[in-house]
Amino acid sequence: MTYPVSLAGKVALVVGGSGGIGAATARAFAASGARVVVTYHGGEGKAEQTRAVLSALAGNGHAALAADVADTATLITARGEIAARYGRLDILVNSAGFTKPVPHADLEALDDDLIDRMFAVNWRGQFAAVRTFAPMLKASGNGLIVSVSSIAGSTGVGSSIAYCAAKAGIDVMAKSLARVLAPEVRVLGVAPGVVDTGFVPGRSADFNAKAGATTPLARIATAEDVAQAILACATHLCFSTGTTVVVDGGRSL
Repeated sequence: MTYPVSLAGKVALVVGGSGGIGAATARAFAASGARVVVTYHGGEGKAEQTRAVLSALAGNGHAALAADVADTATLITARGEIAARYGRLDILVNSAGFTKPVPHADLEALDDDLIDRMFAVNWRGQFAAVRTFAPMLKASGNGLIVSVSSIAGSTGVGSSIAYCAAKAGIDVMAKSLARVLAPEVRVLGVAPGVVDTGFVPGRSADFNAKAGATTPLARIATAEDVAQAILACATHLCFSTGTTVVVDGGRSL
C-alpha cells in the first residue's frame, strides 16, 4: 500500500495560524505540498507575526487573511477570498483559541463575561468556521476538518472550568459533524495535554518542567508534536472520522 503522504494540489486553511500550534501546523502542511491559508486576528502585530509564519513555509501560493472566529462576517469574507484565489478548499484546521487561568474552586472569578468569551472563541468560533467553510469542503469531495481540542475536555483539569467545558463540547461536536458531513467530509479532533507554547498566560518554564516530570513520556508536547498529529489526520488516518486523537504523552493516564 502506498500512503498518501503528499498533499500536493490541496488547499488547507489554518484558522488561528499565527499561534504556536497553528504555525507549526501550517509548516507541516506546506512541507507536505499543500498551499496554506493562515488566518490571524489582532492588529498589525499579529499581521506581522503571521507574515513571518508565511515567509518560513515551504513551497508557494500561501496566503494570510484577517478573520475573527467570534465574528462570522469576517469568516464569510475570508471564504470569498479563498474561493476567488484558489477555487477550492480541502482541509480546515480549527486552531484558534483563548483561555485565562481561573482556579476551579474560585467560582466567583469565573464570571459571565469570561464564560461567554470562552465559549464564543473556543466553541462557537470553531462551529462558525465549520458552518462557513463546509460547502467548499463538501465540494472538494474528500474534505477534512481537524479541530484542536484538549485533554481538559475529558479530564476536567485545565485552565478553567469553562475552558474544560468548551473543549468537551468540541469533542462532541466532532462526533455530530462527522455524521452529518459524511461521506464528503471527515471530521477529527486532536487533543493535546500541556504544550510548550505561550497559549496559557502565566505558565512558566517551572510549570512545564513539573508537568513533564509527571507525564509518562517524561516531557510535555511541542507544537510540532501536535502539528504532526494534525497532519496525520490528512495523510494517514484516511478511514477515521468522528473521533479525537489524544496527543499528551500519556499525561491523561
